[in-house]
Amino acid sequence: MVLPASPHNAGFCPPPIVRTNRLPGSSVVNAAGAKMSKQNPLISDTAGRKRRGAAGVRAVAAASENLNGGHRILLSDVVVKQTRRVYLGRKWNSLDMATTGVVLFMHLLCLFAPITFNWGAFWVAVALYLVTGLLGITLSFHRNLTHRSFNLPKWLEYFCACCGVQALQGSPMDWVSIHRYHHQFCDSDRDPHSPIEGFWFSHMSWLFDHDSVIERCGEPNNVADLQKQPFYRFLRSTYIIHPITLGALLYALGGFPFLVWGMGVRIVWVYHITWLVNSACHVWGHQAWNTRDLSRNNWWVALLAFGEGWHNNHHAFEYSAQHGLEWWQLDMTWYLVRLLEAVGLATDVKVPSDTHKQRMAFNNEIFSK
Repeated sequence: MVLPASPHNAGFCPPPIVRTNRLPGSSVVNAAGAKMSKQNPLISDTAGRKRRGAAGVRAVAAASENLNGGHRILLSDVVVKQTRRVYLGRKWNSLDMATTGVVLFMHLLCLFAPITFNWGAFWVAVALYLVTGLLGITLSFHRNLTHRSFNLPKWLEYFCACCGVQALQGSPMDWVSIHRYHHQFCDSDRDPHSPIEGFWFSHMSWLFDHDSVIERCGEPNNVADLQKQPFYRFLRSTYIIHPITLGALLYALGGFPFLVWGMGVRIVWVYHITWLVNSACHVWGHQAWNTRDLSRNNWWVALLAFGEGWHNNHHAFEYSAQHGLEWWQLDMTWYLVRLLEAVGLATDVKVPSDTHKQRMAFNNEIFSK
């Protein structure tokens, strides 16, 4: 059954994240939404916006634009604090080069899409988009493994995790670790991928500098719940074998067109949709909840990413299996969770309680004092 969860019964395993080490000029906000003493200067003052009106918006934007010589991202009030040099002026390690090579190869493979198009290859790409994007990334890696928003039978949990591996975004342990660190240090100097260091850094450039992630967050020691399971250790040690095997199978079934569309086009499509949640959903959109970070609800990313674009909702209620909290907020992943619950496969499904919603609302008097 669906459990209206509070921050005290809805944490991860390991325990609920407490955000720390915010940007200068800001304070800590914990999982319960405790009062913060200062507003992050790189975050638009949404509560103040409602009180001050258009003049207040211009004043906040002007103040932010001049902050430490930073600049605003186009059509946004987000200020780039400093642009990180990823491609030049640093030492690349073997993992950086391997990641760059894989991403570049997949993009180059897409160049053959127009000359290899056939309807069979197209529908293979669509089917794998659903399998790897919906079942693999949003249902498994994100809502189930990272946030423990619901429980699945082990056979189904492991099957969905295997689907996620085929998205070529890393093993479950690596993906989950990065995402948990993102929530812990969201939009601070320690966030692995925040637009305060540039839109393209948050979108994809951060992937190519593994040492930077370790320097900011430390080793991936926040996934003990996965580390103790032999299956996830196996997926990590054999990670690259799985997509190679799928690519070989597609080639055997449909030749080069199936390889181009089923691997290249589909993987790049899912790449950028996932990355847009990290970039666009921290730059453009609406903030419905007082999360004290840059997260936004973005309807067009939600359409592409099976509901993941309701990102401010997600940051307000990290444990929730439901991201589209309003009736009109399309959330395909949530509908799938509800279906799995209806047939008895998803249990302990968590959604935010009314008390927690009130605590996170902008009009809550605890934030207006």
